[in-house]
Amino acid sequence: MDNHTATSPRAAGSKELARKDDSNDATRYSDAALTPPVNVIEDGGGITLFADLPGVSRDKLSVQVASDTLTIDAESGLSVPEGLESIHTEVGLARFRRVFTLSKELDTSAISAELSQGVLKLRIPKAEHAQPRRIEIQAA
Repeated sequence: MDNHTATSPRAAGSKELARKDDSNDATRYSDAALTPPVNVIEDGGGITLFADLPGVSRDKLSVQVASDTLTIDAESGLSVPEGLESIHTEVGLARFRRVFTLSKELDTSAISAELSQGVLKLRIPKAEHAQPRRIEIQAA
């Protein structure tokens, strides 16, 4: 799996905004997104990807696969309650985006997704031809 994202999860802020130098500031900010941190675990049957998406509900989450590209888009539902004013904000963007290139050895038609307590879990199994298999040895 290859990550298209140009920045590391910890440095997403200013570098994400700096990608589109030819557009005005308002457009750059509206296109900006946080890069959610992910953990990827591989086993004999495929990979499991965990993405941290705090404050994201299922209806504000989009996971798409086109060809060999996996895209995660989400919007956080965290907002300041009416009548209150935020005096300090560490995460000012409410949008997450992450794009990955998937190996041809993965079966993109069998991806399963689960969202629980702000963590997205994607299970992407290996394709049948990429599964490890035991070869029986015949006696001569």
